[in-house]
Amino acid sequence: MKCDIKSLDLLDVQDALEEWGFEGYRSTQIMMWLYRQRIKGWDRMSNIPAKLLKKMQEELDLYGFDLVERTGGVDSTNKFLWQLKDGNLIESVLIPASMGLYGDRSDRHTLCISTQVGCAYGCKFCASGLDGLKRNLEVNEIVEQVVAVERWYGENLKSVNSKPQADPSELTDEERLIAMMVNRAGGRRNKKVSKYIVDNLVVMGMGEPLANYDNLVKALFILNAQWGCNIGARKMTVSTCGLAPEIRKLADEDIQVRLAVSLHGATDDVRDEIMPVNKKYPLDDLIDALEYYKDRHGQMITLEYILIDGVNDGLEHIGSLTHISHILDAKINLIPYNPVEGLEWKRPSEEAIDDFFQGLKDNRVPVTVRREKGTDIDAACGQLRLRKEREMAEAGSAAAS
Repeated sequence: MKCDIKSLDLLDVQDALEEWGFEGYRSTQIMMWLYRQRIKGWDRMSNIPAKLLKKMQEELDLYGFDLVERTGGVDSTNKFLWQLKDGNLIESVLIPASMGLYGDRSDRHTLCISTQVGCAYGCKFCASGLDGLKRNLEVNEIVEQVVAVERWYGENLKSVNSKPQADPSELTDEERLIAMMVNRAGGRRNKKVSKYIVDNLVVMGMGEPLANYDNLVKALFILNAQWGCNIGARKMTVSTCGLAPEIRKLADEDIQVRLAVSLHGATDDVRDEIMPVNKKYPLDDLIDALEYYKDRHGQMITLEYILIDGVNDGLEHIGSLTHISHILDAKINLIPYNPVEGLEWKRPSEEAIDDFFQGLKDNRVPVTVRREKGTDIDAACGQLRLRKEREMAEAGSAAAS
């Protein structure tokens, strides 16, 4: 199987060109086509010699995702369901302007991306792992999620800009959505609007990112590079369910990404109940690894805490969670549970959410409540993919009968 060119960095491409007898400087031109022009086919590289194009086509793949479905929420959250080359499905979610993950100024648009098809870690409240792990995503499949969303945005923005005075009723559904997204970000429908939409990146989609460590790290370097997607390292956040050895390994990498931890329980008993990974890496091991990461990077770590009715939302959990926050000097991000079809867990009442939040504040814990976006479009990890795969399986069974 040929390697996809978006799995290669600039030096990889330069080395390949020189090995084939072509000028190494062409690598920069090629990267501009991939990450600025966001092309899907070799024939679009108009300033690349025909002989080099032919050689690249022989040696490398250039695959752009097929969009299976896009669902838009009333808050302009957008979930994209992509089909991979082997037929598997993955999700990415574009989240509109809201309070920043670290309590700073509002984000513009944050893209949440996946790193695996499914997940092996079996968190009891999550849709991503309901059908287990199918495979890791390749480097290009991680990177292409950003490129594909930017491609989708750019194509529709161009269409909107071509009719700036159009009556809203004359716009397509996609064009109305783009106009709304631009307006939310403080822009106007004209040529001055940025042709890029992704300002922040969170690796919090399907799968456990640190279980696909090597591909994740190379993808992050490509996404961060000026010749790549040029997303600032401090605008990228990697989330983990608690793989302590890989957290230490990531701490030693030369890239200043932020780290978020899916904690969801402040005691081993609670985490053992809802997160099987805790039996391998209990809280003492996890906290030790997080202290190492903080010492190496000097950044505030965020502890994600999904509030689940009757499981971890009682006031008796506040003391343990406060203790962990103070040890790590970490911020707590409370997320009221986003219900998943087929799972028993429930969202707490608004009163319970407010009481838990206030209890942490009273203990001098930096805390925010991150209200889930896209609840009307199944925006929680894995829900859209799971629904579509079951629909496809049912359609296949009906056709066979």
